[in-house]
Amino acid sequence: MNLLLDEIRRAAAKLAEAEVESPRSDAEQLAAHVHGVRRTELHAVPDSAFDARFWDAVERRAAREPLQHITGHAHFRYLELAIGPGVFSPRPETEVMTGWAIEALREMDTAAPVAADLGTGSGAIALSLALEVPSSRVYAVEADPLAASYAERNIAGYAGREPHAGRRVSLVRADFATALHDLDGSVDLVISNPPYIPLGAEVPPEVGDYDPPSALWGGADGLDAIRVVRRVAERLLRPGGLLAIEHGAPQGYDVYLLLLAGEPDDEWSGIRRHKDLAGRDRYITARRGWQDGQA
Repeated sequence: MNLLLDEIRRAAAKLAEAEVESPRSDAEQLAAHVHGVRRTELHAVPDSAFDARFWDAVERRAAREPLQHITGHAHFRYLELAIGPGVFSPRPETEVMTGWAIEALREMDTAAPVAADLGTGSGAIALSLALEVPSSRVYAVEADPLAASYAERNIAGYAGREPHAGRRVSLVRADFATALHDLDGSVDLVISNPPYIPLGAEVPPEVGDYDPPSALWGGADGLDAIRVVRRVAERLLRPGGLLAIEHGAPQGYDVYLLLLAGEPDDEWSGIRRHKDLAGRDRYITARRGWQDGQA
């Protein structure tokens, strides 16, 4: 019996008792982090190399500290991002919306599409767009100083490893409600994962105790920041430009109505609700103007 694999089984059971959502996966990721190997290499760690700090990490995770805070990084599509206290930990749900945006940029009839990521946090969306659409130029907007420091670190890291990605992302330290006026009417795609949790809603400890409040709470109905994103997108997008907004699972129809309720000069077409991998409403897309367009 391999000692580490046996300890991972015990750790997974402990995490399951603590109601951690993915106990086996988290136990393996913690073991890989502590032992400096990939998850696929855990079976090759000799008994003599077992590091007891693994159990310190397991105790932290059992107390519902986010996995990303313990390991110091998070995976998002093809990225590995620096993550820690003060920045929102990117979720798999956002990868689905980001994939839609990447395909949309690739299909645009423009040599160098311009995108704006409103509330970039760690830079996950912005860097993914730049990495997977090498011709794009991406503006990553973040007002929170600590979150912006993580975005800056991640952008700089990819500028060294993937120059066409990191150097095509411009970090803008500003409130996205008033940012990027020099781009008004010229942006091809606006994308955002804004705070959308209604005040008073119950959330897991990993969220409520660790994610920054400014990235979570969206007012009484959870739509305050989404309303701002809509207004900013109306200002930034060129005619025919595209919008993608993540929202909570129960909010799909409300966000749909919010886009329909624009003034006559702010019309959206091709408004479409999209589901995440679990089949829940997760993000909405639309096209600026162009009543016959599709998003």
